[in-house]
Order: sequence, then C-alpha cells, then structure tokens
Amino acid sequence: RRDQRERAAALLHLVGLPAEFADRYPNELSGGQRQRAGIARALALEPDFIVADEIVSGLDVSTQAHILLLLKELRARLGLTMVFISHDLSLVRVLCDDVAILNQGEVVEYGPVARVFSAPQHDYTRQLLAAIPLPDVEPGWLDDSPPVVTPQPQGSAA
Repeated sequence: RRDQRERAAALLHLVGLPAEFADRYPNELSGGQRQRAGIARALALEPDFIVADEIVSGLDVSTQAHILLLLKELRARLGLTMVFISHDLSLVRVLCDDVAILNQGEVVEYGPVARVFSAPQHDYTRQLLAAIPLPDVEPGWLDDSPPVVTPQPQGSAA
C-alpha cells in the first residue's frame, strides 16, 4: 500500500501536481488539474505510446498552453511516442512533427506538418486549411517563456 502511494505521489509530481491530490475527487480539481491527473494515470502504465484525443479542447487558452508544454516535456523526458488528435489545426501545427488528415475516417494526406500546411496535396486538405484561420506562428513559440509585461503609468499613452 505504501509503495502504491509513493508511486502515485511520484506520478503526480511528474505532471506538476502535489501528492495530496491523490486523495481528491475529480470534482475538486480544475479542468487543467483533471487533465494532469489523467496524464499521470496514463503514465502509471509506463507506456511507450500515448493517444491524446482532444486533450486540451475543453480548457482555456492559458491552461491549454500549460498542458501542451507538459506533453512536450514528457514526450522528450520519457521518450514517448504520442498521437495528438485534434480539430484545432493551429495546435497540430506547432505541437506535431507529422500530420494525418482524415476525411470520413480515411487518411487522405499524411506527411510532415510543415509540408502539409505549406503545400497540401489533397483537395480536402486544401479546403480544410482554407476554412480554418491559422495564425502565423513563430517556430518554437511553445519553447519560449511568456513575455514580461510592464505596467504603463496611469495617464500615459502606450
């Protein structure tokens, strides 16, 4: 029993949660905390491969960024292979190495993200990319720390 609690504490720590969270119910956690707890549960099996299906879709943008950073860190630290399933192509664009575009359950295009997004080969991929606004994302934005915002004195023009 003690070994199980220690293992749970180590997994919670790995995903950025305190050990006390092992005793909490899901309704006592925020959305981001629940996602982290779910990731810890998946890691308990010591997988080489994880499927992350819409893992950040219900989270606010700030929490999404934290979870994506966590996934990226875990992937590198643990040598994981990860399939990231998402309808949010801007997230796919910055998080993934390769992308598979599905149409009605069939892969219609597959390749490196940079190539598929810059020169799509399939008509469905072109339509999909044209229909969804994709911001110009700086490479490595997920690696950068957030900018420091200095407050402007009241009454001054910014």
